[in-house]
Amino acid sequence: MEGLGFENMSFKLETPDMDLGDTPIENIFINDYMPMANGTYVKVYLLGYKYAYERDERLEITNSSISKHLDIPLEDVLRAWDFWEEKGIIIKHGSDKVNYKVEFLNLKQLYIKNNYTNFSQKEEPIKENKYSTQDLIEANQIPLINNMFNQIDYIMRRQTSPTEKKMVLEWIHDYNMNPDVIEKAFFYAVEQKGIRKINYVEGIIRNWYDEGLTNIDAIIENFRKTDEKYYRYQKVMKALGLHNRPIKKDEKKLIDKWFDEYEFSMEIVLMGCETDKNPKPSVNYVNGTLKSWYEKGVKTAEDIGLLDKPVLTKRPVNLKASQYKNTGYKNRFHNFEQRSDKYSAEELEDIARKKRESYNEKLKGEA
Repeated sequence: MEGLGFENMSFKLETPDMDLGDTPIENIFINDYMPMANGTYVKVYLLGYKYAYERDERLEITNSSISKHLDIPLEDVLRAWDFWEEKGIIIKHGSDKVNYKVEFLNLKQLYIKNNYTNFSQKEEPIKENKYSTQDLIEANQIPLINNMFNQIDYIMRRQTSPTEKKMVLEWIHDYNMNPDVIEKAFFYAVEQKGIRKINYVEGIIRNWYDEGLTNIDAIIENFRKTDEKYYRYQKVMKALGLHNRPIKKDEKKLIDKWFDEYEFSMEIVLMGCETDKNPKPSVNYVNGTLKSWYEKGVKTAEDIGLLDKPVLTKRPVNLKASQYKNTGYKNRFHNFEQRSDKYSAEELEDIARKKRESYNEKLKGEA
């Protein structure tokens, strides 16, 4: 085969002028992670993932270039990466607060790790329980319990096993706990403590039972003593009707600001929540209200009432009769045309003098 030049053969794909390629996105991201984020955070993740997938050495990708490409502030890009890092699906590398590298974790591998590894390492064996598979099927026919299991899967970021679900059914019976209380225990374990173990959640349930905390309001009030910040978050989210989803990192920062920087009481913050009448309430909307109150010097609930009162202007005293016609002042004599308005002061004095003289002449005649 000499002379054919095969020894110098190489392979190369043509780079198209237009980007008509594909970027595969894992369904785990679409099903589990995308619903918990706002649109901007999803855009940042997808564009960054596209750049990471293409690995084009000719392109220098920075957070600033992502900001320009999406036409959003750089701060929003940085907040997006903070959010995804908190959710555990990316890792930021580097000490620079703006120019750092982002590593996208493999979500399938992460799913397997969370599903199996955590239970194989120092996890107490799950005890046998008294509920059968048929009991579990029947329990799932009850909308309240079915919704609870769906919420638990969402919080844990994995499918709970039938054995774990039977265990949860036992908590309802043994500890007399409603499904919404059990959801809150999972929320607290994962959100606040970062622990995704069934036995740990049962420990929380058991402690609440021992303390007589069997409903949501009592549990939230108990956080006032045991975890002040979490108590604040729960009160605000419950007031907005958002307590059935995880609270986001940027929402926590805003709520902390209301109490720590603005030094508002819980009463004022809840009054701020009442101003959000939107179909989909949000912490950001309430933040606008509370920021406005803070800038206006609100300190107490009474101050908020004063903001709503109209400013009253006092009428000047000793107004002349002729001034009432211009001020809009009306009384029951408003339609009476005063004859005195037709005369000058001198003419009025002359009329009065003549009336006095006439009156005196009349008295002399009577005498």
